[in-house]
Amino acid sequence: MAEENGGAPQVKMSVLAQHVRDMSFENMVAQKGVTSAEVQPDITVAVSLDARKRAVEHQYDVITKFKVTSKNKVNGDTLFLLEVDYGGIFHVEGVPEEQLHPFLLIECPRLLFPFVRRIISDVTRDGGFPPLNIDTVDFLALYRTELARRAQAQAAAAPQGAPN
Repeated sequence: MAEENGGAPQVKMSVLAQHVRDMSFENMVAQKGVTSAEVQPDITVAVSLDARKRAVEHQYDVITKFKVTSKNKVNGDTLFLLEVDYGGIFHVEGVPEEQLHPFLLIECPRLLFPFVRRIISDVTRDGGFPPLNIDTVDFLALYRTELARRAQAQAAAAPQGAPN
């Protein structure tokens, strides 16, 4: 109806599938026999994203990659390391080409996030630690930071003062 009225086309998005693409959990505490009294965890979470067009028209793979590291504040030893690549297959229509990249790397990960958060919580609990409920990720800020990093890298790689 928006197209009939001269407006922008209607955005249509659906999640066709979600899956754990890869996952690894290493519990160094159990391997080393450290007692819980010696542990003061310091947790860091790194997030990266990837999106690719599939062979089928209007379908995209979006992968969220989480690397969670817990280190002991006392001695710096790693307590556990969890890496999860969680993906979704999305059908997306009606998004202008110039807005598709941010759409895939902001909106799609927002839909996947609650599921990967639950996986991280379950794996850390099942691995012998208190369940880790990671904070909500601001995918817009993450996207903007990545754009700024790429622009800075391009500026640094550009030749300084072209000859006349």
